[in-house]
Amino acid sequence: LPGGRAVNLCEKLAEYPDFPKKGILFRDFGPLLRDPPALSEAAAVLEESFPPGQFDAAAGIEARGFPVAALVAARCGKGMIMIRKKAKLPGPVLQASYDIEYGSDTMEMQRGAVKKGERILVCDDLLATGGTAEAAASLVEQAGGTVAGFAFVAELSELGGAARLGGRRRKSLVVY
Repeated sequence: LPGGRAVNLCEKLAEYPDFPKKGILFRDFGPLLRDPPALSEAAAVLEESFPPGQFDAAAGIEARGFPVAALVAARCGKGMIMIRKKAKLPGPVLQASYDIEYGSDTMEMQRGAVKKGERILVCDDLLATGGTAEAAASLVEQAGGTVAGFAFVAELSELGGAARLGGRRRKSLVVY
């Protein structure tokens, strides 16, 4: 981490080979969530990267992006928006379909969750191929908001997901 940080966040991620299917190395940030000093350090780094004046709300991508967004939102005095898989949210929703490294899916966000002109920080645990983050950005823009940036716990740079983010700002706590 920059600035000689005391906590090595890379050490707080676990690896699970062949999950959820053969050939995938799953990077799990569950251990980070169970370590208060590391969690506090992660929140501080994200707040430095995206100070409260740079966004109006944080959107978490289901499900592992929820704690990231909630942490950043609470620390910065902002609200949180949930972006979920199809048929998980009540009421009218916006939809965006996307491809990921091992399949395809549809994400949804409730209509009215983002107000026209709001700046939204999109949060998730992992940036891999970028399909999920790209779909989340599409939902924010469909609602009339703008993407203030992306916050990730980890990034798999060799999969090229950053290229799908349209040059928008991003912060990944750990880059592989």
